[in-house]
Amino acid sequence: MELPLVVGIDGSDSSLVALDWAVDEAARQGLPLRLVHASLWERYEGATLSTGLDRPSEQVMAENIVGTAVERARRRNPEVKVSTEVVPEEAVDALLHAGHNASALVTGSRGRGELKGLLLGSVGLAVAGRAHCPVIVVRGDRAGVAGTHERIVLGAGDPASGGEAARFAFRAAEKRGGVLDVVRAWRCPAHETAEEPRLAEDPAHLHEERASGQLDALVQDAVTEHPGVRVRRSTVEGPARRVLLNRSAAADLVVVGARRRTGHFGLQLGRVGHTLLHHAQCPVAIVPERV
Repeated sequence: MELPLVVGIDGSDSSLVALDWAVDEAARQGLPLRLVHASLWERYEGATLSTGLDRPSEQVMAENIVGTAVERARRRNPEVKVSTEVVPEEAVDALLHAGHNASALVTGSRGRGELKGLLLGSVGLAVAGRAHCPVIVVRGDRAGVAGTHERIVLGAGDPASGGEAARFAFRAAEKRGGVLDVVRAWRCPAHETAEEPRLAEDPAHLHEERASGQLDALVQDAVTEHPGVRVRRSTVEGPARRVLLNRSAAADLVVVGARRRTGHFGLQLGRVGHTLLHHAQCPVAIVPERV
């Protein structure tokens, strides 16, 4: 049985955009959709049975948010199977728990009640940094969210720690039928000593050659498993966060991996993940590497 695609809903405009995106993605992937709403009304007002006008206001609000979201999802695509869950927890905890039985988690870029000037809300950042399954934060301009570019960008990390991200990106590209743009950034340190003869001759060429080899090693298995995916490989000089941010302007999804911290709780998002989550012009998928 396929695990559902889980989307967090809170009634905000951002969560409705994420819901629309999740409905479309569930249809593409052939997955059921689960709507999760975190509400603490039971904890704060008492989990007592009540009827009619005596129902707590927070309970009424939760029911309205969920009911409106279900109706919106069904109008967008009636063929997608939708289920709901109202969880008496904080939003981050509710989504993290739901992520243990999800193919992926989808969140908006900003929650209800958060300042409009925020680039990324606290829930999206916390969930992306701690979930055990892939997390997609739906953000960006209209074209990127709508998926009109027909292009997915994979930030090619180290072959030893980027395999899950590569597999996720190939599966997504296969379902969408667009181009998968696999990008490996590289830099040539100005202070590097030329202990190796080849570095003394042409250090930039050697660094680019290494980057190309790492890219090929990362996608080798995924290319074999998904022969129908159109792959465009490129190595680009510069900081990875800037390179991928630029590519996000012409993409429908940017995919990057995240490593588990050794001896610490959560993931190591790094500067690349943080930059994309705050500034990318399309949805961002953070894919944890399994341990």
